[in-house]
Amino acid sequence: RLSRFYTPTLNREILEQFQLEQALRQAFERDELLLHYQPRVEIDTGRILSLEALVRWNHPDWGLVSPTRFIPIAEATGLILQLGPLVLRLACRQIQQWRAAGVPTVPVAVNLSAGELYQEGLAQQIGDCVASFQITPADLEFEITESAAMRSIDQAVAILSNLRDKGFALSIDDFGTGYASLSYLNRLPMQAIKIDQSFLAEIGNVERHRQSAAIVKAIVGLGATLDLHIIAEGVETQAQRRFLLEHGCQVAQGYLFARPMPADRIEPLLRACYLPFDGADAPG
Repeated sequence: RLSRFYTPTLNREILEQFQLEQALRQAFERDELLLHYQPRVEIDTGRILSLEALVRWNHPDWGLVSPTRFIPIAEATGLILQLGPLVLRLACRQIQQWRAAGVPTVPVAVNLSAGELYQEGLAQQIGDCVASFQITPADLEFEITESAAMRSIDQAVAILSNLRDKGFALSIDDFGTGYASLSYLNRLPMQAIKIDQSFLAEIGNVERHRQSAAIVKAIVGLGATLDLHIIAEGVETQAQRRFLLEHGCQVAQGYLFARPMPADRIEPLLRACYLPFDGADAPG
């Protein structure tokens, strides 16, 4: 009876997932994983304030594999516990190299998965890694999703407070998509909130603008009340940029300003300190 649910399509999907997992395991050994960096900018001037480190997989045959394909596999298989520390090491090494070359540096934000966040000794491991590259906690920021922080709030508060005490800046990613209450948010030792791009995507949409605009304005207001920096992600249009400026959000990242880029393309932008900005909407 179960055979009726077995299809060639399902078989192909299972095989593809297996091949992808095996290739990802080999990617660690073959140094196929690398970082791209997306600038966060001061919206009205284009001044670069920080960078977000985003992992990429450059497979020798497939080319760049989309993170939407391999990150879920890394999370499901536990490989995320290898991937997270690798991303941190690559980011620390790049900061060290830029500094040695006389490139002006800005803080680099690294994502912490839920699996990493609750690992024993996390703050010590991060501190040791940073020290080994002779950089400082001020050179890094850590982003934690709202859902990861809420999974075990008391534990998250203790772990994040430890990181904060060591001098690392912290932000909540994808804010507004989870279920954090204001009382929980107030307990977390965060310095910034990132407005999820799904809300900004509706700005300018005739049917959905009103609701999304209200949510964005509420998050900006919440940030002001709690003395938190607000970062808008996924900014792609002039309408979104104007809306954010009009409602008091000063920092953003997104295709309107710059796509994620490898380190060699980021370097001249860091030397200039500003992004060239033509005021046109991001190409699709």
